[in-house]
Amino acid sequence: MNIITLSLGQLQTNCYLAICPQTQKAIIIDPADDANFISEKILREKLKPIAIIATHGHFDHILAAQELQLAFNIPFFIHQNDQRILLKMNQSASWWLKREIIESPPKINKFLKEKETVKLGQEKLRIMEAPGHTPGSICLYNQEEKILFSGDIVVEKIKQKFAGFQIYPGHGEDFTLIA
Repeated sequence: MNIITLSLGQLQTNCYLAICPQTQKAIIIDPADDANFISEKILREKLKPIAIIATHGHFDHILAAQELQLAFNIPFFIHQNDQRILLKMNQSASWWLKREIIESPPKINKFLKEKETVKLGQEKLRIMEAPGHTPGSICLYNQEEKILFSGDIVVEKIKQKFAGFQIYPGHGEDFTLIA
């Protein structure tokens, strides 16, 4: 799996493009708040986006989701327990960013569940529920390649199960998890 990291917005949120190298199909994980930049990167790299996945419903991880959903005609996935947070996206973003936010929340096409698998070309990512940061926080992982997209969850929660994995967090640099 190829991974492109884009650090975007005032809160420097990591948006990831998880890519199947054989098919160029891609999943947009946590599309932050710069849909134009993300779209340009997708087009420049000749990727075929197939879905948007939010690791949780906080505004800094989803502000660009609706625009990307419409631009590429792709579905948006999130855990059901974060639906309420998602619907308050503009209110939260306006308060934290100290500016008016006019983006609309994306249309939810599917609620993700524990142990469900999302396929992208010949690659796959498994869902792990990780409530705590938000009620519907999830991680996405690929056991074979030892890759984990952790969103904003606390590392202690994943330390035992994912030792040796490359961790792609919601903010900051990726790193290898040592038990």
